[in-house]
Amino acid sequence: MNSSFTEMNTPLADGDMEKEPEKDTDQNEETSKISEPPEPVLSADASAEAATQGSDTDLDDEDPEKASMGIMGTELYLEACRLMKVVPASLFIQNLDKPYINLNYYGLGPRGVKAIAIALVSNATVTHLELEHNDIGSEGAISISEMLQQNSSLQKLNLSNNHLGTAGAKAIANLLLDNMSYLHALQLSGNNFGEETVPYFAEALMDNYLVKELDLSHNEFSEKGGQLLGQMLDSNKALEILDLSWNHLSSMGTVALVTGLRCNDTLRILNLSWNGIGNEGALALGEALKVNNVLVHLDISNNQINDMGAMKLCRGLEVNGKLRILKMARNPLTVEGATVLVTSVRKNPESMMEEINISNVFVNEAFIRLLDLVFQTRPELDVIHGEVEGHIAKTPKPPPNPMKVIQKYLKEHNLRLWDFFRNIDKDGNMKIPVAAFRRAMMQQTNIPLDRVQIGELVRKLDQKRTGVVDYSHLKEQKPVQKPVEGEIQEEEKEKP
Repeated sequence: MNSSFTEMNTPLADGDMEKEPEKDTDQNEETSKISEPPEPVLSADASAEAATQGSDTDLDDEDPEKASMGIMGTELYLEACRLMKVVPASLFIQNLDKPYINLNYYGLGPRGVKAIAIALVSNATVTHLELEHNDIGSEGAISISEMLQQNSSLQKLNLSNNHLGTAGAKAIANLLLDNMSYLHALQLSGNNFGEETVPYFAEALMDNYLVKELDLSHNEFSEKGGQLLGQMLDSNKALEILDLSWNHLSSMGTVALVTGLRCNDTLRILNLSWNGIGNEGALALGEALKVNNVLVHLDISNNQINDMGAMKLCRGLEVNGKLRILKMARNPLTVEGATVLVTSVRKNPESMMEEINISNVFVNEAFIRLLDLVFQTRPELDVIHGEVEGHIAKTPKPPPNPMKVIQKYLKEHNLRLWDFFRNIDKDGNMKIPVAAFRRAMMQQTNIPLDRVQIGELVRKLDQKRTGVVDYSHLKEQKPVQKPVEGEIQEEEKEKP
């Protein structure tokens, strides 16, 4: 380890040892808040971001011991900045006592991030650190890796777009190889990682039992990368989310990668979009889906897969009982390929499919009739498609606004929107999975809504596409005679 790095941290580590047990309860509470299972895209969750608000709180209102630790961390950081000859990042100082720090696009450079690493060695509060686009290079990656060998709190780290290069990849891989950190989510997108870096990551993740989310998108992995990462997937027992989008796997690399997917029993989300996997890659995925019973989310958008490739993929969709989301937008599919996809799901009694995204595919009336037919038995399935043939020239009359239909029913029965949602919420946790909501709406015989209306309703209630309809904010609302929902208020304005 760099001598200045060691010298800066030894006094703090020694002087702070006796205080650590007293803070265990508080730190466990902070950790539990930040370590909830993440969504299919590797991004900062809203709850973590909220933790950065109100950073200028009065220290008298905080735990004295925690405040003292914040002051000690600040002093250490300022001294590190002096030694590194960099300007201190005020945002970092303000949030040293928070679980989440976002320094993306902050222009830190390798010396700036080294000062931050020094300050975090003994920090027991920060669990999520964002450092994207800071040009830290391999030197900065080494500093972060050295810090993580001693830090036992940091769980989520974003080092995307930092020109880490081969040396940076090796430093991080060595950290993962020995399970020396507590990281469970790591973003390394866009770091110029070529084929020469793949052996480091593949070997490191073979036996790593801590990292659950890994983003290696926008790098330069190709056929060799697919082969080595496939071997890794065959033995890894921890990884749940893997993003390899925007690489160069091609068909051969994908075939090799998917070989490991057949035996993997932990990976839930896989993103292979923008890799040119072609029909051969689709065939390999189809064969893997025949036996894989874990994967729930597969993104193969923009991969040069045509109708023939879709048919090969369907070999797996016809029997798979686990996959819920399939993204295939921006592939050269026609309505024939779209029909095959939907039909394969319809025929599979074990299918759990909730979404098929083929948003660029122009369809026809026959396909729409197929969707209406499937909706009767699979209302949870949402097929996102392109324009309907013949509807481009003339706009069809839209069905009644679903919010108006619901509002009318509630007024007639003197009910609140809260009551309506609570009646279809079986778990009673005020959050209804979209698939369950779609099925429940189809079963509401007193509120006649068709497939299109229910789809529109879901898009309004889940605008951020979280996969959940959250109605907890309606609990204290008045009866429905007075508007209780943003969309309902807008509809009221439209009335003559």
